[in-house]
Amino acid sequence: MYPASDLPGAEQRLRDFLIGRFGGPQTYIEQRGHPRLRARHSPFPINQTVRDRWMRLMNSALGEAALPAEAEQVLRKFLDGMSTFMINQNEEMSVEQSRESPK
Repeated sequence: MYPASDLPGAEQRLRDFLIGRFGGPQTYIEQRGHPRLRARHSPFPINQTVRDRWMRLMNSALGEAALPAEAEQVLRKFLDGMSTFMINQNEEMSVEQSRESPK
């Protein structure tokens, strides 16, 4: 979803968001304001397939991170619910249709 040139920025924004969400410094909010996740992601067509792919990638990353089991469980539960909440397109709708549809 992100252009290769923005991957470092996307990684930093996700890191800052998660740190703030789980009680750390509120860097994300200080720099970008309220997360407004659905609004910020509305330009991207997110259907069940896209959501599932993102979750596979996040689950893989969590496995590589080798976090304590309790922390990993909390993160997986949060990411699972949040990624489902982000779905904004039906599975049948093409990318072209989603760009033409009013939001």
